[in-house]
Amino acid sequence: MDQLLELDRELFLFLNGLHSPFMDPIMYVLTDGRAWLPLYLLTGYLVYKNYKKESLWIAAGIILSIVITDQITTTFMKPFFARLRPSHEPSLQGLVHHVNNYFGGLYGFASSHAANTFGVTMFLWLVLRQHYRWAALLFIWPAVMSYSRIYLGVHYPGDIIVGTLIGLLTGWLVFRLYVRVKRKQEASK
Repeated sequence: MDQLLELDRELFLFLNGLHSPFMDPIMYVLTDGRAWLPLYLLTGYLVYKNYKKESLWIAAGIILSIVITDQITTTFMKPFFARLRPSHEPSLQGLVHHVNNYFGGLYGFASSHAANTFGVTMFLWLVLRQHYRWAALLFIWPAVMSYSRIYLGVHYPGDIIVGTLIGLLTGWLVFRLYVRVKRKQEASK
């Protein structure tokens, strides 16, 4: 386990070290969910265009994905594991690149940003893939969002990987639930 944590630390320092004055403000904006509003509006439009009334169930699926991933990572994992974010780790002081004095909360394992965004994206991809071949490109959003967390010094790669896995599994499970509810509705008509 110590070797794995050391590898995580070294990979973090490498990735966090790939910064530039040009990219700092971009990464700072990309980590904020509001920066992705055009993507949210586009996916909302595509869902409504293809599913009309059923789009309310899809919106419920998105909300459920976020609630589950956020509860797992923020309410359970972060306090349970109590792993300091790199930005708060005393042994990394002076080694971590920060932008705009952004340090995040005290604990970072596992990444809620990664879990939430990958959960929603997995669910949306499963919903939209039959209508749009390019729907897999939606995964660019959580990938960029997740990398921005390392860039800003608030997550180790391991935090991101575990958050990603939680998100992907949750998105898939919520999609399975959505399909089951949809079938029951159709059968009752």
